[in-house]
Amino acid sequence: MHVVVNIIITIVAYLIGSIPTSVWISRAFFNIDIREYGSGNAGATNTFRVLGIKAGMVVFVVDILKGFLAVNLIYFTKYYIPHSGDFINIQLLLGIAAMLGHIFPVYVGFKGGKGVATLFGVICAISFYPSLIMAGVFFITLILTRYVSLSSMISGFSFPVLIIVIFKETTPTLVIFSLIMAVLMLFTHQKNIERLVRKEEKKANLPKLKKKNKQVKEVI
Repeated sequence: MHVVVNIIITIVAYLIGSIPTSVWISRAFFNIDIREYGSGNAGATNTFRVLGIKAGMVVFVVDILKGFLAVNLIYFTKYYIPHSGDFINIQLLLGIAAMLGHIFPVYVGFKGGKGVATLFGVICAISFYPSLIMAGVFFITLILTRYVSLSSMISGFSFPVLIIVIFKETTPTLVIFSLIMAVLMLFTHQKNIERLVRKEEKKANLPKLKKKNKQVKEVI
């Protein structure tokens, strides 16, 4: 029975992650598809840039909540001892499902964002105190550099360092997950890294609404 329950909550986690916050907000309140403007990305950064701080904050918070709520679906199982190895394994499964939903949302043609905010929500649900430090690392880096992509990468890289070195985490799957997430940051931000090297990466700002530039795409 618990296998069936696990399958159901994993599907629900994917559907929660699939909620295309930026796309729905851009269509409902601005009569556009956010993916056709700015960087063409359906993440919080492009929403801030194209639609402004209010819409950007809504997208940012909701995308975090998607990951957080998806992971906490585990409490519907009642089969696992909290904080045990199996408990954390199912949490990670639900978190991955939510992230895949955000990146490949079923509701809008499987074209979503990069999942950084949703990943942060997942980490908040699984490792709360490391997530607070990661948030601090992100905002300090953003203040100093004004590069959202660089701030996201440095914050992501801090996750395995925090749980392995600082918090002495011993759950193998969580350690492996943290390392994989750090490596994935390099792949998902490959274009950003290239632009950073060329000094062409855009700094955080709130420019006016503009059509998608196919040559330069900001990703998050």
